[in-house]
Amino acid sequence: MVNTEDLTDAREIAEILGLAHPNSVSLYQRRYPDMPRPVVSLGRGRPSLWLRPAIEAWHKARNR
Repeated sequence: MVNTEDLTDAREIAEILGLAHPNSVSLYQRRYPDMPRPVVSLGRGRPSLWLRPAIEAWHKARNR
């Protein structure tokens, strides 16, 4: 089960990672294969959702 309060979209992921634009999240997904993948992906051109705690932990680990 997923706590819906932990779900976040590309806009918030961009803020967490310090990216200028939400579209940059997809570039990060290609560039960093260890980056957490969306837990909900509704297909091309539709919203994807990630687990915020997983993204925050990944970001923290990369910035050590």
